[in-house]
Amino acid sequence: MEETEKPTLKMILDSAIYVTKQYISKVPDTVISITEDDEKWVVVVEVIERKAVPDTQDILGRYKITLDKYGELQGWRQVLIRRRSEAIETE
Repeated sequence: MEETEKPTLKMILDSAIYVTKQYISKVPDTVISITEDDEKWVVVVEVIERKAVPDTQDILGRYKITLDKYGELQGWRQVLIRRRSEAIETE
């Protein structure tokens, strides 16, 4: 069996954006991170769950999207929900 060519970072980003739009039904507001190891890619995106006025009261959701080393979707899950005005600690 021939091994598939390693996807580029742009291909991984495009896949994560597609997953966010198609399956989570949101448009990514921000890409928080993209990481790779030998087995998978992990992309973390933030979306607007609910728009508010003022925008500091927007509700944001953060999603972790996992793709295999060839860029195929393995799964996703919501990892955080917050108001835009709330400060959060990052790793």
